[in-house]
Amino acid sequence: MDFLKSDGARTGLYFGATSGVITTLGLLTGLYAGTGAVGAVLGGILVIAVADSMSDALGIHLAEEADPNTTSAHVWSATISTFIAKFVFAISFAVPLLLLPLRMAVIASLVWGMGVITVLSYFLAKSTQERPLPIILEHLGIAALVVLLSHLIGAWVGANFG
Repeated sequence: MDFLKSDGARTGLYFGATSGVITTLGLLTGLYAGTGAVGAVLGGILVIAVADSMSDALGIHLAEEADPNTTSAHVWSATISTFIAKFVFAISFAVPLLLLPLRMAVIASLVWGMGVITVLSYFLAKSTQERPLPIILEHLGIAALVVLLSHLIGAWVGANFG
């Protein structure tokens, strides 16, 4: 894949995919715990897919532009690939919600999201010639922490304001 030979595209893919998975899993588990409503969870995913994808792409754009040694092609490659990766991975979590009951959709989303993090971490470790297992466990641990905290916050908001 020639596209992934570009440093900018690689940056955008890893950042966008990881952010898309972790942000969406956090939102999904928080809204599920707080509302238990398919509409709220689906609406949150759609908003994340659009607004947060654009926000992250702009953030990467500015961060890459801040490097005086970067090229315009690198900046735009990172920007576009961040948006596409974040959007695609975030929107992918809508599929289980459209096909399964809410509880099962949340479980399927957790499995899907952790699977994506595992695969990304594996390829990252291989590309940097590191042992995959410690990298995978580190990244899964961070993702699990996000999910746990988001669930607790959602449950607290639901109990106190719902």
